[in-house]
Amino acid sequence: MKPDNPLLKILACPLDKGPLILDETGGSLYNPRLQRRYPIIDGIPQLLPSSGEPVVEPAVVEEHDTLPARLSDSA
Repeated sequence: MKPDNPLLKILACPLDKGPLILDETGGSLYNPRLQRRYPIIDGIPQLLPSSGEPVVEPAVVEEHDTLPARLSDSA
């Protein structure tokens, strides 16, 4: 999935129905509010609640801390 894919604007987290952020390096969609990651397999986002996994890696947590600033810059 590419960052300019229009589908990204309408995809939502199955748990809180909020927007997701494309994590190109990990091939997944990330919910910064719940700190959960949903995999993208063969170009298809796996958006079932059971397919999400909690993110506890330090590098991702650091990125999570900068997301509100990055999101407000892009709005």
